[in-house]
Amino acid sequence: MASPSKQTPRGRHRAPTAGDQILATLSRAGGRLPLTAAALVVAATVTGCGSTGTGAAHDAPAAARQTTAAAPSARDQPRTMSGGGDNAAPELPTQLPGLGPKTLSQVPADARQVVLVTGQGKDSNRSGVVLYQRTGDGWKAGATWAAHNALKGWTDEHHVGDLRSPIGVFTLSDAGGKLPDPGSKLPYTRSVSGYTVGGLGFNGEPLAGAFDYVVAIDYNHQKGTTPLDWTRPLGADRGGGIWLHVDHGGPTHGCVSIAKRHMQELLRALDPALHPAVVMGDAASLSR
Repeated sequence: MASPSKQTPRGRHRAPTAGDQILATLSRAGGRLPLTAAALVVAATVTGCGSTGTGAAHDAPAAARQTTAAAPSARDQPRTMSGGGDNAAPELPTQLPGLGPKTLSQVPADARQVVLVTGQGKDSNRSGVVLYQRTGDGWKAGATWAAHNALKGWTDEHHVGDLRSPIGVFTLSDAGGKLPDPGSKLPYTRSVSGYTVGGLGFNGEPLAGAFDYVVAIDYNHQKGTTPLDWTRPLGADRGGGIWLHVDHGGPTHGCVSIAKRHMQELLRALDPALHPAVVMGDAASLSR
């Protein structure tokens, strides 16, 4: 959840950031989930959610960076157009809200779709996800979806077994899952056996169904190959198999998970012609 606003020396409150707004929405939608010390038990034949490609370790259910967030500039805040009356459409932000110059510089110039994953904190496994699409008037936001990320939160340098999700900007190029293609525009590879997952997650929740639908995040993944591809361009120690996938009710090893119906919506929305990317990390890190 977003932290309470701090007062300036003049007694005024800090302006809420876009990340604060996303996390406030997430809080109203469901708040935090309790975390137990339950061990993660996995029975999988997949390479995903953090696989090294050797079958020895996984970063997210394998059977499935800190600064103060800067307030977006006034031009980036949605507002009602003047002279248009009560029915005038709000102006759209010209930049993706909540992102600082370092993060923005990493967003591909041709990206017209961005999945923005904003974590509640550097060490939190709870996030909010918003799909943005760039139009001639600015970035148009979709709904905020509740999400889980890795058990221990986020990291600037992900390694196998650290139980943290990688912070950064990555392309989205390939999808798949155990279930039939729900209408994905991205190349979709179905595999009943390849996406099999069983056992229990960190909260003792069943993992079955977590890989019904997945989108490969191009972190240490060979772009243009199935999510099940074992190639690790950065080396096996840097993990891999980091996906967007179906939420199972608890933290992951490194992936980002959202509700099944939202995965279906996302698969139908992401369009390779719009060069989709994901921007992911805790709010403070993204504001750098």
